[in-house]
Amino acid sequence: MLRTTSWLACGALALAMMLAACGGAEKEATEGAINAAQTAINAASSEAAKYVPDQLKSAQDTLRSAKDALAKSDYSAALSGAKDATKKAGELVAAAATKKQELMKDWTDTAESMPKSMEQIKARIDAYSHGARMPEGMDKSVLATAKDQYALLKQAWADAMATAQKGNLGDAVQKASGIKDMLAKLREMLGMKS
Repeated sequence: MLRTTSWLACGALALAMMLAACGGAEKEATEGAINAAQTAINAASSEAAKYVPDQLKSAQDTLRSAKDALAKSDYSAALSGAKDATKKAGELVAAAATKKQELMKDWTDTAESMPKSMEQIKARIDAYSHGARMPEGMDKSVLATAKDQYALLKQAWADAMATAQKGNLGDAVQKASGIKDMLAKLREMLGMKS
């Protein structure tokens, strides 16, 4: 779908440029190029907003500048801006796909390792709760704090998983990063090696 839209936008841009070069209605040709750029950006915007929002904003800003130039009847600048916006729209598709793959890999790795780490911590808390010898400097109040921290950790992990299931991988990976910090502190509190 996005490739088809990109090809259509490129075709419309090429047609608009040919019309301009042939001495056709310069304004209409430029408007066509801007519309083609808008179509290309719209087609890419859903994924780009999730994964490469800065690049999307850059493409939108470029298109806005082209529209401003058109409003001032600066057809040359408007056409140049439309070409640049169309190019950026094409780059958005590839950049969003690459970023999505990176985030998917990060999330998959985390989703595999996090439950194991959490189970290790739960086992240690359970062992101490049932009378296992606690490390030096740890007492029942520290154990109570560790239990509270573990409950927070479980809730944070559930939230991160829900976020990932909604398709917000960037947010899920960011939440998981914070959870890893919580996990490290909890392991230290329980006298576990990293």
